Amino acid sequence: MNNFRRYVEDKILPFVETPGQYIGGEWNSIKKEDSSIDVTVALAFPDTYAIGMSHQGMQILYGLLNERKDTACERVFAPWYDMEAALREHDIPLYSLESFRPLGEFDIIGFSLQYEMSYTNVLNMLDLAKIPLRREERTNKDPLVIAGGPLALTPEPISDFIDIFFVGDGEEKLPQFIECFKAMKHSGNLSREEKILSLVKEMKNLYAPSLYEVRENMGCVPIFSGVPPVVRGASISNLGKAFSPESPVVPYVKTVFERISIEVMRGCTQGCRFCQAGMTKRPNRIRSVDNILNMSGDCYRNTGHDEISLGALSISDYPHLKDLMARMGEVFNPQNVNIAFPSLRVSEELTELPSYLNTVRKSGLTFAPEAATTRLRKVINKNISNEDLFAGVREAYKEGWNLVKLYFMVGLPTETDEDVEEIAKLAYRVSSLRREVKGSVGNVNITVSPFVPKAHTPFQWEPMVSLERLKDIRRMIMSKIRHKRIRIKFSKPERSILEGVFARGNRELGKVIIQAWQDGCRFDAWDDFFDYDKWVSAFEKAGVNEKPYLYRERGEDEILPWDHLSSGIIKEFLVSERKKSFEQEYTPDCFTDGCPDCGACARSEHYVKV
Repeated sequence: MNNFRRYVEDKILPFVETPGQYIGGEWNSIKKEDSSIDVTVALAFPDTYAIGMSHQGMQILYGLLNERKDTACERVFAPWYDMEAALREHDIPLYSLESFRPLGEFDIIGFSLQYEMSYTNVLNMLDLAKIPLRREERTNKDPLVIAGGPLALTPEPISDFIDIFFVGDGEEKLPQFIECFKAMKHSGNLSREEKILSLVKEMKNLYAPSLYEVRENMGCVPIFSGVPPVVRGASISNLGKAFSPESPVVPYVKTVFERISIEVMRGCTQGCRFCQAGMTKRPNRIRSVDNILNMSGDCYRNTGHDEISLGALSISDYPHLKDLMARMGEVFNPQNVNIAFPSLRVSEELTELPSYLNTVRKSGLTFAPEAATTRLRKVINKNISNEDLFAGVREAYKEGWNLVKLYFMVGLPTETDEDVEEIAKLAYRVSSLRREVKGSVGNVNITVSPFVPKAHTPFQWEPMVSLERLKDIRRMIMSKIRHKRIRIKFSKPERSILEGVFARGNRELGKVIIQAWQDGCRFDAWDDFFDYDKWVSAFEKAGVNEKPYLYRERGEDEILPWDHLSSGIIKEFLVSERKKSFEQEYTPDCFTDGCPDCGACARSEHYVKV
């Protein structure tokens, strides 16, 4: 092992960009060489070190698994182009950071699937590790390849390459998985298929594609007894007791977010009809202020980061936010530690927020109206008003903020040109509000993203607008923005089209992914490397027509490629919400206004505990 490391350090790392991302040994990283280790796990993030090390879930699972004396958990990230070329030239397998161990020597490789456009990186990492890409080609000598994250609820496009999908929250169920795997590992000469079957039968939140087959008019159905017809995702009931790392790894090199991340609340019950996370992460679970302060203090002492990010899908809905901010200020203001916020929900309480966000550096406040007209907001169940937004922005300007960031979606169901044009008008109005309180206009940054219909949401049946329409919308908005204080960023529509295909795709798309990878597609989430023409060619070579995945309205009684997977939300609730969208009817927040019987929690008659 030492010889291997020396070879990499001498022959490869001096000649690649940012070699510090490939050497490990960071502050708080963990390397185990104890003979008592029974299970070895490589956490694999299919993007760069800079992005993967900024992902809170990676830090949580790394700390959780390494707490176990019987488990050694190490990390690996997608190597950049120069590092990939060097590994291939020297015939060096992809290795983990902690011990420089080739991935093929681990018991388990666990991929974090956060975004559809990372699929080619998954294949590239497996190939660099010299592990067979297709699950049916692997033997008992190969690691078990598992995957988790939000895309485990829509796994069919990449199911040819993953042995087991871990569905739902991992903090409570992952230790049980390790126990089951360890017992199975020492139980005798089981075949690979027998091991997978044993794991799936023992746990209720694992989906193994090899144990199911796709049947016409039936969808994915199990082919072995004891395998659940519908896999229900695991869900943590008490966030306050969930594992959170006291000593997250501190990177050697610059990453996207160089800060402490504390999850103050999991779930969101605002019910935005386009939002997959808001639907699948229900119900709301909160941490106490004391719990958050203790976690923040531990992480600060063990990392030295000068910024703490308070995370939630809707931070404004945290019920103790004012108390939390006051107490965080008392503790961290004297130490010059900044408190960072995600986007704020527009509501009547918005005017109160700027006045007690004194611990936040005034670089900019972010709001997500999503749509600019009241009519379209009713369609998507975004129960906000411009008046509340304007009142909050005025207060922010008074308190010293000079930049407001606004997020919008385009291509939403029922959208018209008027809805699109109102985005520019709203941006101008927000900018002009600063003149009322400070005498000059404010800076406004607008981010516009195409709407992508997502599985497990009320809009899962809707068609996506065409690439031509998205380009027209972009031109329409850009032509209306002529003020130097207003900047606009429009997400690449071609990438959104591909995301739309894979977000609701089936197993047929596996041959497109492997073709695109063979044609050189890597880092498809990066603008500099995304090549839409290569993807168009891959669909043609694979003989797959992408249009039915995008532009066809699905029937509510149609069997969908993800119907065998559930976050707990029942289809009847999604159908009802879809109907309400076209009737422009709001559904209130069930966190405060009563249970809609969606199936996600024990208040619902349809709730099933996993």
